[in-house]
This record gives sequence, C-alpha cells and structure tokens, in this order.
Amino acid sequence: MTALLEMKQHLKIFYSKYDVYLIPAIKFLFALLVFMMINGQIGFMDKIANPAVALLLALFCSFLPVNMTAVFGAFFIVAHAFALSLELFAIAAGLLFIMYALYFRVAPGYGYVLVLTPIMFMLKIPHVLPLVLGLVGGPVAAVPVACGTVIYSLMYFMKNNEKMLSSSETEQLTSRILYVVDNVLNNKGVILTILVFAVTLVVVYVIHRMSVDYAWYLAIGVGAVVNIVFFLLGALIMKANVAIGSLVLGTLIAAVIALVVEFLVFSVDYTRTEYTQFEDDEYYYYVKAVPKMSIAVADKKVKKINSRNKSRKKR
Repeated sequence: MTALLEMKQHLKIFYSKYDVYLIPAIKFLFALLVFMMINGQIGFMDKIANPAVALLLALFCSFLPVNMTAVFGAFFIVAHAFALSLELFAIAAGLLFIMYALYFRVAPGYGYVLVLTPIMFMLKIPHVLPLVLGLVGGPVAAVPVACGTVIYSLMYFMKNNEKMLSSSETEQLTSRILYVVDNVLNNKGVILTILVFAVTLVVVYVIHRMSVDYAWYLAIGVGAVVNIVFFLLGALIMKANVAIGSLVLGTLIAAVIALVVEFLVFSVDYTRTEYTQFEDDEYYYYVKAVPKMSIAVADKKVKKINSRNKSRKKR
C-alpha cells in the first residue's frame, strides 16, 4: 500500500508541475482517438476519413474546451451519414441536434462523458460509465451517457447496414427511414441500457455520499449488483436480448476499474475517523471527519561538492 500511495503522490506532483503541457496533450490524444475511431467505424466519406484531417482537428481541439471535440465528432458522423444517403443524413443531423441541445442545456460540463461513452462501447466496457460517474460525477451525468449511447447505436447501425442505406431505389425510401428509426430510436436494447445505466449511476451516487464507513466500496459493490440485476429484469420485461456472460464479465471489469478510480481520487483511512461537535446560535453541528490517505514523499536533493575547493581547503 505504501508503494501505491507513493506512486499516487508522485503522479499528483508531476501533474501539478507540468499541467500546462499535460492538459493540451491529453486533449489532443483524446480528440485524435475520437476522430480515428469514428473514421474506423463509419469512414464512408473519403475526404474526412484521411488521417491528416483527424490529426489537424485534434491539434485544433487541444486548445479548445472538450465540448468542441464532441461538436467536431458530430460533424464527422453527419458527414459520413451524408456519404451513405440523404435521408440518413437528415435523420442523423436532426437526432444529433436535439441531443446536443438537451446536453448543452442540462449538463454542459460533462463533455468528456458525451465523447467517452461511444468509446467505452467500442472498447466493450460500457458498464464502467455508471459505476465511475456515480463516484466522480452526479445524477446529471446520466444525460450525456444516454446521448452517447444513442450516438454509438447510430454508428453501429450505419456500419452494419451500409448496403441497404446506400441503395438508391426510390421505392425503398420510406422503408429505409422507418428502418433507421426502429433500429436507433425504438431499439429495446438501447432503451434498456439508458434506463439501467441511469438507475445504477444514481444508486452509486447516493450510496457513496452516505456517512458510513467504506461508503465508496459499498457504492461500487451495490452498483455492480444493481447493474446486473436490472439488466436481467429489464430483458425479461422488455423482451430484449442480453448476453449474460458479457454482462457479468463487463460489470466485474467495471468494478475493478471503479476501485482504481476510488484509490486515485478518494482513498481515505477509516481507522483514523474523528467526530466533533460544535454549535452556533441556531444549530448544533455533528461532524464526522475521515482523513485521506497520504504519505510524505522524500524530496531528494543532490549536493554537488567542488573537488577544486576541497583540495584548496586541505592545503
């Protein structure tokens, strides 16, 4: 544990010392990952699928707020949808506009969540989102998670229905529009995922704010159980397909990642809990103080000894 605390302290010192350079670099890598993954999944328009375009935009985003990465990512998706069909372009543009309007209205400070959600789905670890955001975020984070889930569903649908969507037969226009709406907006799996993630996130948030020992660990454990149980119950009620093996394994991996986040962000020592009481003219206050785990990192200094001065002293 001591070695881990020392590593954590070194990371904090390193970040505080070089944050001026680290923040733009992280934004650049984050934006580049987003644009490259979008092009890799649905790179139908060759002009913007060029890696040079993603590189230049990522460099531009390194000096802008994270929300701009989400906006440029939406432009990428809409452009690739236009390359497939005009009706898909209209549906994608309208859907993204409505979601982004909702997002900027309700949770504009969670741009990284909106962008990170489709990436988590592509990496097959989406269950990390409600567990981690319940610890470091708040209930409002469920909005960008829901929007990101729909965006991933749209990209997944575009990738797996390229031939049908690019068909130019006019008699299939209405059927294609209905097919897109049914598979993106009326998809039972997408609706179930949004609902369960929202419930799990709120449960984790409420429990981790309780004044009980090991509240964060309890929140992660209960959140993992709620995530699995509600997915199974929802699948039975809504008659949706859920891969039980992937659900359980993904939730366990998410719990481990959440424990790592808990150590890096919180990491308190309940053995040194203190209770205090004070009052003013109107209230009595009962305070429970739990100190954070910390360790003093030795500041190593090398003192240089001038051999020439040393030899003169000997004389």
